[in-house]
Amino acid sequence: MANLVDEYGTDVEIYIKALTTTIHADTPTGAPASLHDLLEQLGLERHEYPTGEPLYIWHTVPDHLGAEELKRLANRAIPALLLAGYTVNCDPEVFDEALYQQSVHRLWARAARPAPQHPVPASSPSRSAPARRTP
Repeated sequence: MANLVDEYGTDVEIYIKALTTTIHADTPTGAPASLHDLLEQLGLERHEYPTGEPLYIWHTVPDHLGAEELKRLANRAIPALLLAGYTVNCDPEVFDEALYQQSVHRLWARAARPAPQHPVPASSPSRSAPARRTP
């Protein structure tokens, strides 16, 4: 089986599998579990071959989605992967600039929102330190 990321030296290669409509996300041989976990958190499905002791792991956009949603999910994954520090290559057949920009905007908007502020508990008044005298 050909693994595009091993061939091209990236962390993730996103493309449409030849003669299908399935969008694949290949990862390097021996990729960290955190990369596989992130792809799954982003909505991609994990596959292994052979089962048991995986030699080859890849992810796909779920087939039950419509054509536009397939592309949307793939393009939404790219900024999150880049933000996590991975190098990503996406085939022009899958890449959609507008969907990508929307995803970037959403990520930045989420990151820009301040964390909820919790009131600081009132502390007992402390004694002020005595004034220092210099001789």
